[in-house]
Amino acid sequence: MRNELYYQVQHYLHLSEYVRNNPTGSLSVTASFFFFFFFFPVLLRHPCRRVRDGYTKKHVISSCARNYFRTPWSCDARLDDRTAVITGANTGIGRETALDLARRGAKVIIACRDMEKAEAAVKEVIESSGNSNVHCMKLDLADTKSIREFAEAINKGESKLNILINNAGVMVCPYGKTADGFEMQIGVNHLGHFLLTHLLLDLVKRSAPARIVTVSSMAHSWGTINLEDINSEKGYNKGKAYAQSKLANVLFTHSLAKKLEGTGVTTYSLHPGVVQTDLWRHLSGPVQFVMKMVSPFTKDSVQGAQTTIYCAVEPSLEKESGGYYSDCAPASCAAAGKDDDLAQKLWDLSCQLLSITSD
Repeated sequence: MRNELYYQVQHYLHLSEYVRNNPTGSLSVTASFFFFFFFFPVLLRHPCRRVRDGYTKKHVISSCARNYFRTPWSCDARLDDRTAVITGANTGIGRETALDLARRGAKVIIACRDMEKAEAAVKEVIESSGNSNVHCMKLDLADTKSIREFAEAINKGESKLNILINNAGVMVCPYGKTADGFEMQIGVNHLGHFLLTHLLLDLVKRSAPARIVTVSSMAHSWGTINLEDINSEKGYNKGKAYAQSKLANVLFTHSLAKKLEGTGVTTYSLHPGVVQTDLWRHLSGPVQFVMKMVSPFTKDSVQGAQTTIYCAVEPSLEKESGGYYSDCAPASCAAAGKDDDLAQKLWDLSCQLLSITSD
């Protein structure tokens, strides 16, 4: 029980980038007391379970502490006369990212599958930002036909695309397949955004200086890319499949930066932090209980969006490309995330699966 509990808490604290639609903020003082005097001692006494590249229980504890005592990042950069596309921006950190960019004067296009939620998000962003140049378009990242239709509409309807934020994703879900037969997590989190970026890249290049931001996770650190079974057909572990998809995000950003050298387009991947999640329904009852106890030390959706916004607008990053970020600062990614050979093999496989020409 303790082994499973520790692994799950470590896993979900570090992995979460989906946030609840209505984050509740901190729990009571009683919950905080319970966390420090029950949960922390459990972690400290527990045998250290090391994952890839040295991540251990101390990273769980330090992440919680940083979130509790964090100070906000701020930047007054304007985005007037710039256009941004954000996938999955109808809820959570995506919506908060859309709101921030709208407040900076950007034209914001919210791209998501559920148009009813998208329209509600557009209304909220317009009302909160005072920027009426906010729109929504249908995009289902689990269907390449939908991705191609969306990209075609953007290429025909927009004269520029200065910021592309690959934010949408699914996390540790039961086994399922996309419309094209890809395992859902690698299909949506990586292949869907890979295809979308490919189809919009010429427009992004013409709009330079431009940025492509992909939301990954610290989960990439214990991920591996199974080039022989990328769709987990020989066996499915939802945690490993998620970690694989997040490592794919980092490798994609790494490869893209190299391929875009000299174009004025820069790329970034990031870990949004320890964020409250609307995917707790996939956790067992005991782990859900513990997660409620640690929620005073997690980020809400506004805080969780800050590193995405940082990568999209921070002036000092204008000449940086291909890096990995966390807590609004450069961070170290796993060694696998900087493996040029693995990155190229994943690139070639992605092109093959999506029937597109490998550059």
